[in-house]
Amino acid sequence: MSKEIPKWAQDEIKNAKFGKPDAVTRTGYILEIYDKDMRIDAQVYEAMEDGRKIIEGMSLPKKVKPADLMKGTVYEFAINSYKAPLGKKVVEFLKKEMDIDMNAIYQFELTGLELMDVDSDSADSGESEEE
Repeated sequence: MSKEIPKWAQDEIKNAKFGKPDAVTRTGYILEIYDKDMRIDAQVYEAMEDGRKIIEGMSLPKKVKPADLMKGTVYEFAINSYKAPLGKKVVEFLKKEMDIDMNAIYQFELTGLELMDVDSDSADSGESEEE
């Protein structure tokens, strides 16, 4: 039986105020591309501030075309990380009543991405494909 989150807690969570973004860079790969929504899900090798390594639903910058992206290929992601702290009463409620250890809400915005050239390190020094 799951418990309901009371309206006062829902309201605080919905109306949480996000601070200024922290610009972070992470390497990882794309898990899913949502062409119509211009969004991606990505897995990063270095955890984000809140500990997650999977970031769902990041909006693509307008200059990036989903058709140009490749799943499973290593990219360097430039991400703005926004944090909205939750009040003490909500934090305590979530921990005691819902068994959720959360003191802030995070939002992630993709500001850029660059394909990493990871194959060049392991390429044979012999024949190249261009020859």
